[in-house]
Amino acid sequence: MNYEISQTFFFDAAHTLRREIEADSSRRVHGHTYHAEVMLSGQPDVATGMVVDLGLVRRAIEQLRPMLDHRMLDDIAGLGPATLENLCAFIWRELLPALPALAAVRVWRTGVGDSCTLRR
Repeated sequence: MNYEISQTFFFDAAHTLRREIEADSSRRVHGHTYHAEVMLSGQPDVATGMVVDLGLVRRAIEQLRPMLDHRMLDDIAGLGPATLENLCAFIWRELLPALPALAAVRVWRTGVGDSCTLRR
């Protein structure tokens, strides 16, 4: 049996996006509230009973969140076009060094009902 723990956070950001469908509104600067969940998996440590101390997870997120919150996503180096897929990959790359048990990253926008999940 494997355990999975998670922590969620949110950020507000603006972006543009070149696409074929809904092209006009996507090309204009617009913003969203993004929600993200990072999931870690493994076996609980015998001494602590934890897969990963959630305090460590929150600390890693606190270092990442200012890179995304109230930013123009188009300007973030290494992100690429501000798609849900690229946001998942960016969050993964930024958190993995501090959280080697990272198993999945999910990003979603409740307002429009879409999401993306990246799994190990």
